[in-house]
Amino acid sequence: MTLTADVLVLGGGAAGFFAAVNTARLNPRLKVVVVEKSAKLLAKVLISGGGRCNVTHHCFDKGTLVGHYPRGGAGLRQVFARWGPEETIEWFAKRGVPLKTELDGRMFPTTDRSETIARCLLLEAEKYGVSVYLNTHYNQIEYIDEQFQLRGPHGAARCKKLLVATGGHPKAEAYQWLAPLGHRIVSPVPSLFTFNLPKHPITELMGVAVPETRIRLPELKKEVTGPLLITHWGLSGPAVLRLSALAARELHDRQYHFSVAIHWLPSLHEEQIRNQLLQQQSDRPHAVAVQYLPFPLPTRLTRFLGERAGVLPDKRWMEVRQKDINRLAGLLAHDTYEAKGKTTFKEEFVTAGGVHLGDVNLTDMQSKHVPGLYFAGEVLDIDGVTGGFNFQSAWSTGWVAAMGLLK
Repeated sequence: MTLTADVLVLGGGAAGFFAAVNTARLNPRLKVVVVEKSAKLLAKVLISGGGRCNVTHHCFDKGTLVGHYPRGGAGLRQVFARWGPEETIEWFAKRGVPLKTELDGRMFPTTDRSETIARCLLLEAEKYGVSVYLNTHYNQIEYIDEQFQLRGPHGAARCKKLLVATGGHPKAEAYQWLAPLGHRIVSPVPSLFTFNLPKHPITELMGVAVPETRIRLPELKKEVTGPLLITHWGLSGPAVLRLSALAARELHDRQYHFSVAIHWLPSLHEEQIRNQLLQQQSDRPHAVAVQYLPFPLPTRLTRFLGERAGVLPDKRWMEVRQKDINRLAGLLAHDTYEAKGKTTFKEEFVTAGGVHLGDVNLTDMQSKHVPGLYFAGEVLDIDGVTGGFNFQSAWSTGWVAAMGLLK
């Protein structure tokens, strides 16, 4: 079977689908077709944010916004000037899907259900006649007589304009079918992953969450402040995921063996921590020390850190030695671990790498080498930290690509 289309979109994810529905909506005469390799459309939309879909982030200053993209931020500045979080919020609101903002700036549908976002996009596709083919994949592409001809295990296709929105891939081989058209591929590496601490006793605290920490990678001089979660394999949570994105390539080059430093009380210096511990010892000499630390930390964590500092669980403050207080203050301000390995954060699977932005005109997302060929979403060398930023770049590049496809 040979599919024919005016506009063929490869990839049924957020970027591709958003581009398709807006192209069809703004020019109903065009035959717009979406082909998806898997059996499910909008798969990441459905699973992201724990099934709630973190649609975007309440960050409206473009200079601040691009700072949340370790790779591609500079190029995105002009993309966001045409379509940013404000436009995304308005687009969904006009279709009966209002978004809400949480304390950390993340934005979700008010239903707290990712199906709400997926259903909205699917209804738009149905309304404007977008054709969809699942389980369809092409791995060869030619540009002949101002038309694209594609072939693959599921047949062939022919179109006047082609949008590649196939998402990120962990292996460079997945991008090589684009190379014959002259596009450079930035080798992909994982981004947004957790830090593994194999067999470290801290993993026994799995489930403990600390709302505000400062995590550093001393060897790379990178740090992030934010929530941390201890898991059965190591360290996770928003702060760790952001740090993994910032240092994705460097950590890959180190084969994911690196040092992690944690400040459990980032608003205090070590000396301030020590003074507060000494004051607590003076004020409550008969209290069990690790159960009565003067800080808002989980008891399981304070017991763990106390034991590492030599303060046993049943010791009262009057029995705690000065050197143990010094050691505990040091751990609270400069706790260190050796990470060995990573675990992909599957709900937010993101890769750093893809089609080189220097080969794409970011005013319309069109290839600089092949007229009529467009790119959007994570197939490009763009990735953001967790918090709705990767979806925002998908909506933005998808919209700008749609405007290009309409020309």
